[in-house]
Amino acid sequence: MDEAVSRAARRSIVGKYLTEVSLFAKELCPEAKVEVTTESYEDEDGHVRIYPPAGLEQRQIEEIKGKIAERCVA
Repeated sequence: MDEAVSRAARRSIVGKYLTEVSLFAKELCPEAKVEVTTESYEDEDGHVRIYPPAGLEQRQIEEIKGKIAERCVA
């Protein structure tokens, strides 16, 4: 039973962080398409995929990527 509670708690925490990252991405680039999945693979519990709008300069994309990476590592 403890394992089921632990698994549920872990999913809740992962969901919270995935939501936080996706909202931050939309804050940085409201025009971006953001997808969140909770598919597990090896040591990964979920993914946030961010698709910037066409025409965004590479410099702007790198800046967004950097800010999201800083938030995820901090």
